[in-house]
Amino acid sequence: MKRKKFIGIAVGTTIATGATAYLLSDKSNLSRADIKPIDNNNAILKPDEKEILVLASLAPSGHNTQPWFVQYLEPYHWIIGNDKTKWLPAVDPTQRETMLSIGAFMQNLEYAAGAFGYVCDWNLLATTNQDDRVMEVKLIKEKSKNAFDTAKIKARRTVRSGFLSDVLKPEDVKYLVNAELEFIHYLPATSKESQFINEQTIEANRLQADRDPAQQELADWIRFSSKDADQYRDGLTTGSMEIEGTSGWVVRNFYGKNDVMKPDFRSRGIDQIKKEVSASAGWILITSQGNSVAMLLETGKRMQRLFLKVREKGIAIHPMTQILEETSTQRMLNQSIGISENIQFILRTGYVKNYPPPVSLRRPVDWFIRK
Repeated sequence: MKRKKFIGIAVGTTIATGATAYLLSDKSNLSRADIKPIDNNNAILKPDEKEILVLASLAPSGHNTQPWFVQYLEPYHWIIGNDKTKWLPAVDPTQRETMLSIGAFMQNLEYAAGAFGYVCDWNLLATTNQDDRVMEVKLIKEKSKNAFDTAKIKARRTVRSGFLSDVLKPEDVKYLVNAELEFIHYLPATSKESQFINEQTIEANRLQADRDPAQQELADWIRFSSKDADQYRDGLTTGSMEIEGTSGWVVRNFYGKNDVMKPDFRSRGIDQIKKEVSASAGWILITSQGNSVAMLLETGKRMQRLFLKVREKGIAIHPMTQILEETSTQRMLNQSIGISENIQFILRTGYVKNYPPPVSLRRPVDWFIRK
């Protein structure tokens, strides 16, 4: 065989092999819109009960663990529970963030119930953040007044990139804070307090990246492939982490848990944090008067009420709580920014030109219902 002809065949074979490999690869980010509903095998739920719980489950949570379950007692009478298999002990050893997430779930549930013509009768059961049974709720039929627009729940999204540096307009801050001035604090990017949080966020992320248990916990909740994402319907996907294009394709097809533990992955993570905090309108802090279960749940509800307002103003929110998760950075926070109350949320914020659709995955209701 002549050399020229051989080279032509070899190159053609290589291209064909590469094309076939690409066609068989994980080519695009899996988003919420891509997920096909699972057949409802749980005949126990009435249609509006299921719809209410679907909306409730769209609440945010750390690493998108979705740390709740619902014990079904009878129609419209449930117990909201604390799923210990979804805890994050390396970064949330006291389950403070777990309770905040369950509070956000409760707020969604309350809004959704109202939209279907019910009011919620709540009864707190938990006395500690580790209790299985957190809150009893009865949905009572009652004509709703000014029912909440549940499209806002469906459209809520954590945004990580594309923040503008313009500080928030006073009228927008007033709208977001509303009557909760005591608990919601905006620190504009031009303030020294905001600059302090920028620096400490980078430092806290560096500390966390150096802690193997925290890094391993992150690795355990990343769903690298679309197959894993579809299987678990929780955690962090390339889409929710906003790893797009060629980078997303590489991560989905060639990365795994072991790669998260490597120095270059940790280093790139810190570089990304630096990039993120360098562009924003500043920070929104949400506080509480104490750390009881009741106060944490109410603070989670407060955060979710805020989160459901921002999109209509073209404002994005990116929770970045690492300062609160690392002892050395948490210790100096209150004094350095002049807030005496318990800080429960640190939210990077800013205007965005284009608001992307939600992409984070959610487990079907049947997966978190218990009898």
